[in-house]
Amino acid sequence: MARALLGMAKTTATFAFDEFLLGGSMADEQRPDTPNRQTPSAADAAHEVDRRSFLSEGSTVTMAGGLVAAYGTLGVYAGRFLYPSSGTTAWMFVAPADDIEPGGSLEFTTPGGLRIVITRSSASAANVEPPVEDFLALSSTCPHLGCRVHWESQNDRFFCPCHNGAFDPRGRAIAGPPKDAGQSLPLYALKVEQGLLYIEAPVQQMGDEALAAADIHSQDKHQV
Repeated sequence: MARALLGMAKTTATFAFDEFLLGGSMADEQRPDTPNRQTPSAADAAHEVDRRSFLSEGSTVTMAGGLVAAYGTLGVYAGRFLYPSSGTTAWMFVAPADDIEPGGSLEFTTPGGLRIVITRSSASAANVEPPVEDFLALSSTCPHLGCRVHWESQNDRFFCPCHNGAFDPRGRAIAGPPKDAGQSLPLYALKVEQGLLYIEAPVQQMGDEALAAADIHSQDKHQV
């Protein structure tokens, strides 16, 4: 009897141990393999979407700003060619009036690049301010083909060496193609104040800097 009970107990223990092992094995087989990583939370996903949206919108704004700046600059330059400014005139300091000797000349260039030749016809009395009538300012660009003209005191004329064009002291054509075309040299107003010579000439509308430069601009004299 004792042996029978001992055998039954042994059998029951063996069965229970086998069930324990089998249950653990089945649990391992049923458990899916999952990678060792954390699933992003909803807050992290929303943050990532907001960051991408911000970068996309920022790129769009930057591109739009660049296009506006580029087209704006192009519009400014196009406007200057399609709708040029009318320009204005200004009184510009040339030089002390006595720097131009009687019979001599002085070449002057405005801030806008306009070339002018100023001549003096006679001398004034000592310690007397020379009258403005002694001076004459004419364009030094030949109206024929744009060559430079020079004052020839010995011949009392302005001469263009390109095609032998000649002009009298008042700028009227007297020889060459300019005479045939009835062309003259443009004349500019002058004034003398406290011994200083000034000229009124066109100034391109370039802002305050160009106008300020016009007030003090002058060139060295050129004697022929």
